Amino acid sequence: MPRSETKLNLTEADIDQGSGIPLYQQVYNLLRTRIVNGELTLNQRLPAEQELTGMLGISRITAKRAMHELALAGLVRRQRGIGTVVTYDATAPVVKGQFDTLLDGLTRMGLETEVRLLDCTAGAPSPAIAEALALKADQMVQRIVRLRLLDGAPFSYLITYIPDDVAEGYEQSELASESFLSLLAKAGHAPVSAEQTISAIAAEAAVAVNLGVTPGSPLLRIHRVMRDASGRPVQDITAHYRADRFAYQMTLNKEAGAASDWTSGD
Repeated sequence: MPRSETKLNLTEADIDQGSGIPLYQQVYNLLRTRIVNGELTLNQRLPAEQELTGMLGISRITAKRAMHELALAGLVRRQRGIGTVVTYDATAPVVKGQFDTLLDGLTRMGLETEVRLLDCTAGAPSPAIAEALALKADQMVQRIVRLRLLDGAPFSYLITYIPDDVAEGYEQSELASESFLSLLAKAGHAPVSAEQTISAIAAEAAVAVNLGVTPGSPLLRIHRVMRDASGRPVQDITAHYRADRFAYQMTLNKEAGAASDWTSGD
């Protein structure tokens, strides 16, 4: 249940009318800072738009735009009859994918989180999946949809495709508890390499409802194709991560005196 509305110490002095920064962006920044630093806590109700206009000397349209941007960022939820409620928990831990060695990082993530199986079906692959997994014309795949949680809160939504002959190496019931790295190893196709693409996207409705964010909220999407020791593709996975719950980290090193492709566009 939403908690009572918080009294914020905001005044017109917090807004620079002569700044080149749009007013709605300034209001967004003010409220975002208080949400991220924990001053506004999970399930706390924000002041109504009309109250913000009086506090900051801004228009109703400006206040509404700022609230809308907070919702798109996945920080609040706007609900008729209730108001604008904080959905970001500043006290929740953030998973950091330190993939200096990719497979070790994936293993750590599997150990630090819990998984919930949402769907598992067998069927014909799309042309894109068939190509990614190098499947024969009549070969089927297992499609698995899972949700990963951290401290009981969702942080990633995953859609995985496994060739049917590989999927025969593990039990469907194990999908609700085991990592795919361990399941693929059990099936005799332990992944040893991967190709992946990282991008930023806006949450689609079906993904947003499972991750507990507003449709259009920013997500980090990682698409990965895993290969076993023979070079065969054995898993195609698309993972959607909440931007407030997952940070992708890597370490870059340049060896002195060695030829390198190290370049910078900065």
